[in-house]
Amino acid sequence: MAYTTGIVLFALAILISVSLHELGHMLTAKAFGMKVTRYFVGFGPTLWSTRKGETEYGVKGIPLGGFVKIVGMTPLEEEDEELTEKDKKRVFWRKPLWQRTVVLAAGSVTHFVLAFAVLWILVSFIGVANPAFAESYERSQESATVDVTDCIPPEDADLDFTCSAADQPAPAFDAGMLDGDEITAVAGREVTDWGSLIAVVSELEPGETVEVTVARDGTAETFQVTPYEAEVELEDGTTEQVARIGVTPWIDPAIDPVMVAGPVQGVGDTASYTGDMFRETFIALGKLPSKIPPLWDSIMGAERAEDTPVSVVGASRLGGEMVQYDQWAMFFMLLVVLNYFIGIFNLLPLLPMDGGHIAIAWYERVRSWLAAKRGMPDPGRVDYLKLMPLTYAVIILLGGFMLLTITADIVNPITIFN
Repeated sequence: MAYTTGIVLFALAILISVSLHELGHMLTAKAFGMKVTRYFVGFGPTLWSTRKGETEYGVKGIPLGGFVKIVGMTPLEEEDEELTEKDKKRVFWRKPLWQRTVVLAAGSVTHFVLAFAVLWILVSFIGVANPAFAESYERSQESATVDVTDCIPPEDADLDFTCSAADQPAPAFDAGMLDGDEITAVAGREVTDWGSLIAVVSELEPGETVEVTVARDGTAETFQVTPYEAEVELEDGTTEQVARIGVTPWIDPAIDPVMVAGPVQGVGDTASYTGDMFRETFIALGKLPSKIPPLWDSIMGAERAEDTPVSVVGASRLGGEMVQYDQWAMFFMLLVVLNYFIGIFNLLPLLPMDGGHIAIAWYERVRSWLAAKRGMPDPGRVDYLKLMPLTYAVIILLGGFMLLTITADIVNPITIFN
């Protein structure tokens, strides 16, 4: 039930974000005196609507976004409208360039403001993952430095399980190993990192005592450890019985896994995180074409790579997992990342995105300025009809990519808590 609730909540959050995107367009357009005739949440058949002034507000039957109708986005659109002489002065394309730019960018800016606000709350009051904690975890895996668990957890143990006196001591703990020990050899076989430790231990025979060598405070020490049998889940979803000794990657206990900055410092930290997210988003956009073959392979049955793109369906499923495991901070952080991505993607200079309209508007201005400098007549507006083939090509490519990601998210979804 929690999983389904999380899916619904995340999908609803996305719908609200997109609706606020369109609201940003509408409010700025109205502020500049442009004629706005419609603002709807959703697509398809109208479920409810009301008119206030010259604008109709409503909800449609397919909750997959929303739209706002600003009259005269192009000269062609103005020709299709029956307008009074007074309203002709209010159409979008006749307004100053800076006003049109603000209106077009307002949708993405809304995503940025929403993401920044949510991220500031997380950073200031709830806490976000401490990068030093992750670095400590990675270093421990590179050297097989371990934390020693006190007991053998039962098969039905959850994330909140704690050991009690009734539980059987873990083999490493029982042998005298300590947190921070660096395992260098098991049963005479060299261990260099966490991966090699797992490989060596998994091949041991449960119940048969082996010699484990560790580095502690610069000296080598040896312990007699008797592995126990544990059930692990494989990548294909099946399970098998393997040997385990009761250790996990070591994390420096002095490092807090969560950082809470407070409201003042949180502003600067949020700005820093935002810069990192912008940089990573541009890197991800550059790598997007290379992710298409792995997506296709995952649909055909290959393992789904964790860094492959996800659709709204995949993001909602991840949101469902986070709610199921009570990871609300992760839930809202995913929403932050998604809003930053949508805002940036929407500003790409390609039609039909807002960034494409902005690019054309500024191209027209530069072209007119150059013509005036050369004493030539103003070339006028860009003919949008000539750009329709390119626009349709972008729509087809984006639609195909969206269909590919949705299919992958249905047949081979990414999961976090495996």
